[in-house]
Order: sequence, then C-alpha cells, then structure tokens
Amino acid sequence: MLRPQDTARRDTRSLDGLWDFALDTDKQGRDAGWQTAIPEPRRMAVPGSWNDVFTTTQEREFFGDVWYQRRVKVPNGWTEQVLLYFESVTHTATVFVDGVEVAEHKGGYLPFEVDITQKVSPGGWFTLTVIANNQLSFETIPPGLVHQTSSGPKLHYWHDFFNYSGIHRHVWLASRPAIHVADITVFTSIDGDAGLIDYSVIVEGGEPGQAGVRVALFDAAGAQVATAQGESGQIEVADARLWGVRDPHLYTLHVEVLSGGDVVDDYRQRVGIRSIEIAEGKLLLNGEPVYLTGFGMHEDHPIVGKQHNDTMMLRDFELLEWVGANSLRTSHYPYASEVMDYCDEQGILVIDEVPAVGQNFGLSSGIFGAGIALPTFSDQTISTPAQYLHAQMIRELIDRDKNHPSVIIWSIANEPESGTEAAEAYFKPLWDVVRRADPTRPVGFVNVMLEPHGKCRLHPYADLVMLNRYYGWYVNTGDLVAAEIDMREELARWATEGKPIIMTEYGADTYPGEHTLPAAPWSEDYQVAYLEANCRAMDATDLVVGEQMWNFADFATSSGIMRVGGNKKGAFTRDRQPKAAAHWLRRRWTSGMITK
Repeated sequence: MLRPQDTARRDTRSLDGLWDFALDTDKQGRDAGWQTAIPEPRRMAVPGSWNDVFTTTQEREFFGDVWYQRRVKVPNGWTEQVLLYFESVTHTATVFVDGVEVAEHKGGYLPFEVDITQKVSPGGWFTLTVIANNQLSFETIPPGLVHQTSSGPKLHYWHDFFNYSGIHRHVWLASRPAIHVADITVFTSIDGDAGLIDYSVIVEGGEPGQAGVRVALFDAAGAQVATAQGESGQIEVADARLWGVRDPHLYTLHVEVLSGGDVVDDYRQRVGIRSIEIAEGKLLLNGEPVYLTGFGMHEDHPIVGKQHNDTMMLRDFELLEWVGANSLRTSHYPYASEVMDYCDEQGILVIDEVPAVGQNFGLSSGIFGAGIALPTFSDQTISTPAQYLHAQMIRELIDRDKNHPSVIIWSIANEPESGTEAAEAYFKPLWDVVRRADPTRPVGFVNVMLEPHGKCRLHPYADLVMLNRYYGWYVNTGDLVAAEIDMREELARWATEGKPIIMTEYGADTYPGEHTLPAAPWSEDYQVAYLEANCRAMDATDLVVGEQMWNFADFATSSGIMRVGGNKKGAFTRDRQPKAAAHWLRRRWTSGMITK
C-alpha cells in the first residue's frame, strides 16, 4: 500500500479541517442512525486528539465510540479509482460512506485505505462518517481493561503515556488509475564504490501480462543516473553517494506502468543507498561502526495531543541537531510519515517500534500501583487474538516504512513480560513475521528492568540487546554510587552474549527550575548527576553502541501519584525548552566525550 501522491496520473485532496463530532456517551449512535447524520454535533479538528479540547474529566477521559462526520465532494475529473486514505485513527476505525459501512481497521498509528469507487460518482457529494473507538482490551495493541469503580466504569491501561484518541493524522481523498502501482519495495547494498538497489514493483488492475514496468533513477540534482525494465530487478549506481548520519543523499526512483505503449500510472519513491548490519558486536552503517546518541520520543503536545504538526516537528529536529543527537526511537508506536520522511532528509537513524507497549501486567501493581493482579499472557488475558493483531501491525509497519533509509532497527515490543514460558510462546512466532517481512534489518525488543539477564527468555531471538534501565531512579533512588555499580555489573552480564547493546531508556523525573545542593531527586542537579553516573557505566562497556535518554521532552500521562502533571523525565520541557540535562547532553554528544 502506497501513500497517496500527486503525479501526472494521480491526484489528492486533503480532508483535514473542522468535522462534525460527538462522544457517544449513551452508546446510541449506531442504533440512532448517526452514520447518516450526527444530531447536534460539536466541531472538532482533524487531524488532532480530541481529549484536551474539553474542560471536564468525564469528556477528556471518555472511552468508547467517538463520531466524526463531514461532507465530501469528488472532483469532476476523477473517473477511475477513488480512495480514502487515513494515516492514523486511534485505536479502531469504522468508516461509512452515505451511511453504509465500507471498512474497519484495528490498530492506531498505522494507515489504511478504502476503495470507494463503486460508492461515489465524479462531481458528486457524499457523507463521510468515521467512528474512532479508543477502548482497550486484552485483544488490542496496546492492551487495557475496563473495570468497575465506585464512580462507574474506568479504562485502565498499562502504558505510561496518556491515551490520546481520535483522527491523529491526515485524511486524504485520492485518485489513481485502474491499472496502477500498488506497492514498491527497495533494498540497498554496497559493492565497492557502487550502490546496488534491488527493487520490486507490484502492479494491480488489468489483465495478466497487460502492463509493463520501467523505472528510472535520479540523483538529488535531478539528473538521471540509471534505468531498468520489469517489475523487479537490480540497479547498479557507479560511484554512488551513500546515505549517512547527518549526510543524507537521497535518490528518486520513478516507476512508470505502461499498457498498450502508453504510460498509465507513475509513482516516485525516494531511495537512500546504505547498508546496515551487525558484526562482531558492532552496529555497522555502510560498513563502519556507528554509535547512537538521542532519545526515546513521544508524539505529544499540549491541546493537540498526538496530532502531527509540521511546525512542531521542525522545532523538535532543530533541538535534536542542537543537542547532538543522531537517532531516535519511535516510542512506543509508529510516528507520522512526515517524521519518517524528515529523518531520511536529515540523516537521523531510527529504531521503529510497533505499538506493543503495556504487555507487562507486573508493572501495574508496581510502578503504576493500580492494584490489578493478572497474568500477562494467558487464555483469559493476552492471547491468540492479540497475537494476530500484533503480527498484523508488524506487517503494516514494515509495509509503510520498509523503504526509509533512516530506519535501521525494528522493535517489536517495549518492556513486555519476557521471563515466562507464556511470554516466549506468544513472541516466538512474531520473530518469524518480522524477518519474513524484512530480512535486511536487525530486529529486537526493549527489555524491562524487572527481567534482567538470566531471567529474560526473549533475548536469544533478538539480533541485539535493547535495555530500559533506571538505576538511580526507580531503584537506588538518590544513591548514584550504588546505581553506577549495579548498572556496570548488569551491563557486564549482558555483554557475555556478544551482541551490541543499546540503552533505549535511562532517565530521572525532573521538575524544571528545581535546584538542590546536594543534588536530590526531582531537581535539575540530580538529573545531570544521574546522567553522568549512567553514562560512565555505559562508557565502561565496549558492547554498548548507543544511548537514547528517556525522554526527549516531558509528556502527558494518565493521572496518578507517580506523575506530577505528566512524566517529567524530558531533557526538554513539554514546550521544548532545555533543562540543565539538555546542556549536559549537548556537551557530551558534541565535544568528543564519547570515544567509541
């Protein structure tokens, strides 16, 4: 599935803007015919999260069906296929055209398309209705649980960020030819000074053998450097300019479909020629060791929640450059396509993660203190239905992001339970899913502190070790001497595996402007001292090939005594101003303090 694109034979129309909107608080919408017209609707922005628009807790934390609706005109000249393309609806979407259900998609943060050619007419209008359901269960990714309280039902979830909901990203009306490019896959490698591009094109529509494919490769200046024929093949680029960290050269592959000698469709796919591999305990980019510096990040801003916003994205990338970061992890869900494109353009390395977070109920009675004691993986909790959806989301993630040179590692889960037979049985088939979908990139998962080396049963399946550790915060709180000793000892145990290690999380909550002498938890002084101790432990371990502090910026969470106005572990505040930790990281990451 390709993202809609304007070309000589394709067109797009944005459906962003103010839509009619309603919370289905009485669960009456479907029976009352809201598919055709929402009675007394409010207005709501698309894209955007709806939660922070409201001023009451009941509205902000509502869970269930949320209705969006608008009128749409099909352009006069669209006489072939007409599609709806949703970039993200969290977490389940049901789509209606003129009151008739045309699609359902499970899983937020990833796109889906709907062919509505037979439901609409060129030049005509239709009513588009979307139900966005944000309720979580043991069958959803991420999981959740509705439980009864003295004030009524409440949605509990195990992930430590707010359950922002809605149509978070762009919605498009798009046209394409009946015979069209349905998918493009590119894999790149290096042979001496030459770059190799293995490509595969899927064409749909028409009779078998009716269409042919030709491709042309252009460099960044627009000069044609190679051509090829056929639905698959290999292009060799002599003296190729490679895609690298902060040195990103991008080529463009122009794919044309021909029928009867005429070009009937075309599509442009950007390509970065680079290699990524693991060898001898190192992470190699273009055959050379690379050390990751950066953050786990969240799509999170006041009022708009998880809405994608280009201006906010540019500010974040300016800060990444200022601080000396060369990488990020899309924690804990796929980011907007615009962010992935910009990582390609800026030479930022990405650990790309599916929304499998919260699959560890042991944290519920621990860190989050919910008092809900359940086995994580069982016939009554997370089981086969969730596993099927998990596999689907892995495939959808790779399908969307496989051609991004910035994506160097797939992460199939964040902090899952990993020390039980049930966890191993759940995850074992998923490794095969991701490796079948993409045999070229390393694959891993992010290990939680509760299941260290010697207890974790999933790390043998992974190509590398990714660790979230909070020595000096959740354990050894306030004792950074013990924290450094314990972290060094654990890293030494993981090093016996011989695999590269990335610290995907380490951090301490910090209230901006809080200063103490001596440094005490929650102060900016302690956050800096915490980073110093943790980084000394990482520097002492040769197999550590990257550090991604948690988090880039403060972010919203569900309410609770563990969080004062959200998670405050950011190097930057939620409005993107630096704490003292950001200045310290800038010195570390830009002045040669790291010698690996």
